Amino acid sequence: MNRPDADLATMLSADTPIPRDAEGPIFAEPWQAMVFALVVALQNKGVFTADEWAQALGAEIREAVAKGGCRDGSDYYERWCEALEHLLIEKGLASHDGVDALAASWARAAEATPHGQPILIENDPALLQPSS
Repeated sequence: MNRPDADLATMLSADTPIPRDAEGPIFAEPWQAMVFALVVALQNKGVFTADEWAQALGAEIREAVAKGGCRDGSDYYERWCEALEHLLIEKGLASHDGVDALAASWARAAEATPHGQPILIENDPALLQPSS
């Protein structure tokens, strides 16, 4: 399990529905800690408030459950990603097309990356091809 920076752990109250142990929040995958840290950093910079974040995350969870999504919390951080994406789009800081293009670029970079190596967006073969 991966742990966030100690400052992030202290920002959470004990009733926050994030997996935790006696030492604080734990994450099953590194990307979960990264999205958590990104949300906290954006909130600290004033991009959105704690209330806006709670509303966005709650809406994503309700929508997922209404559509028959996972009810055991195993998709919790996927909801964080969706909430963050929609909140940034709502604030005019991202677009659906931009997010989709970046996701596609990342997927191509992942395909082109040898096993065990870090995935870098710069390795997207489409970015490496000279433009016509």
